[in-house]
Amino acid sequence: MQSQAPAGAASAPLLAGIRVIDLSQIYNGPYATYLMALAGAEIVKIEPPGGEPLRRRGVVGGAALPFAMLNGAKQSVVLDLKSAEGIAALKQLVADADVLVENFAPGVMDRLGVGEDVLRAINPRLIYASSSGYGRDGPYRDYPAMDLTIQAMCGVMETTGFPDRPPVKAGPAVGDFFAGIHLYGAIVTALFARERTGVAHRAEVAMQDVIYASLSSSLGLAFGAEEGADLPSRTGNRHGGLAECPYNVYPASDGYIAMICVRDVHWQALTREMERPDLAADPELATLKGRVGQMNRIDALVAEWTAPQTKAALFARLLTAKVPSAPVRTLAEVMTDPNMHARGTLIYQDHPQYGRIVVQQSPMRYAGVDPIDITPSRPLGADTLAVVGDLTQTESLTG
Repeated sequence: MQSQAPAGAASAPLLAGIRVIDLSQIYNGPYATYLMALAGAEIVKIEPPGGEPLRRRGVVGGAALPFAMLNGAKQSVVLDLKSAEGIAALKQLVADADVLVENFAPGVMDRLGVGEDVLRAINPRLIYASSSGYGRDGPYRDYPAMDLTIQAMCGVMETTGFPDRPPVKAGPAVGDFFAGIHLYGAIVTALFARERTGVAHRAEVAMQDVIYASLSSSLGLAFGAEEGADLPSRTGNRHGGLAECPYNVYPASDGYIAMICVRDVHWQALTREMERPDLAADPELATLKGRVGQMNRIDALVAEWTAPQTKAALFARLLTAKVPSAPVRTLAEVMTDPNMHARGTLIYQDHPQYGRIVVQQSPMRYAGVDPIDITPSRPLGADTLAVVGDLTQTESLTG
């Protein structure tokens, strides 16, 4: 049995000593490497001259914030991988790295002359990790992919919105960040296997592949439908499989509140708060199946009860009654959430370029291991000299 850290003693970050060469851009790769950075890995972020696309969005108001949110605790190096000097420098960095991460379209690294085979010949212990829209093989290999197109292709848009309206994309970039989370898991799993067996496996995550499991409720509705049944693929704020009731977002006097009665006991508690003993006693509504069969009626009754009350008053009542619910909150409220700030999940950071911002710690916690301090994202190329070499060499690398 492994020994545990003594109570009150902090252990070193779990990925301390792991060096990652990060060629990834925008969201999915940078989030994976950000999670590694917050676990203690050294991340050398390599950008082309002029910076990666997400950094360049900084010319449009608050569009700079995502770069700062995903690239703190990393070093910034500029290399022109279309030059011989840049390629030579990348090979030099790979020689003593543990992981290389890239999310270019399949084939780009090979065309640059630094594909997996070339880099692993330099360093056989290298975990080569990649993410793309549709994977490095298969008939969709060369399809262009961004979060919007992945949501369209994978069923997210078809299952988001209301049945009488056009499909809608999910607000969060679910394709990118689902892929980033899976890419982190794939890399760490490959590192674990390398420690066990000495074999460095390639790690790959396709954005298309990460969505399907999240559609389980909607897929269940489609799979269980009788042939010819006209069931909606978009269910608005109702359960994706139309298998829970009440399950919706209901009006309040100052906004909306989300509510779900998972079990019969929740329904009974809700009817008590509504002061509707007639509903509690109605045998047709006593079971989930019965309530699902009268979904429109129940939603109307609940909405009539919630509409005159404030979100805060409703939430307080439902919390006391132990009915699962939550107020629908604004993004400003989310950024200042007392629970996330108290737990250290959200942190105020004085960024030298963007001012006072809110950044996120890793959602993953480990007993006896303190979270690392998140240094602000670095100016473009700030670490090129320190990481790559002398000034003369650096000038030739950065173009």
